[in-house]
Amino acid sequence: MSPFYTRTGDEGTTGLLGEGRVPKFDDRIEALGAVDEATAAIGLARASAQAPQTAPLLLETQRDLYKLMAEVGATPENAAKFRAIDESRVKWLEEQTDILEKTVELPREFILPGDVPASAALALARTIVRRAERRVVSLFHAGKLENQSLLAYLNRLSSLIFMLELVENTHAGQKSNLAKAK
Repeated sequence: MSPFYTRTGDEGTTGLLGEGRVPKFDDRIEALGAVDEATAAIGLARASAQAPQTAPLLLETQRDLYKLMAEVGATPENAAKFRAIDESRVKWLEEQTDILEKTVELPREFILPGDVPASAALALARTIVRRAERRVVSLFHAGKLENQSLLAYLNRLSSLIFMLELVENTHAGQKSNLAKAK
């Protein structure tokens, strides 16, 4: 047997961090998948980034998301062992967003993604983070998660990513295209 596969999921179940297995379509696994997709999309954006501050910020958020996934993927009795996302990480996102906000012109209406490759990748990452947020919020409201900081973190992360989208457009000398043509 190869170390790259175990065959334990061949019947459609997967393990959590703790005892037991759940179906691969379980709400917790859907949330983990959405966060994993968000991490991959952020990686694509990081690889495309041109502004010097973008890649380091995205790398740190990717590391946070892996910590967040550990808590989401833990059984309820083990979740506290994996708790790494707290109010301090939410505050860090807010601080970074506030710093970036001072460096760009904020649009007065919705912008259209796609002005430069890096900002387009960030727009995609932001929408995937929003989906991950919806999945994690659903788990929280179903009583399957206790840490409300997970919700706040994902909410603030989408704001940071939007700000980085503006940063990338500004860095490229590209004004963001607005949804309404003037």
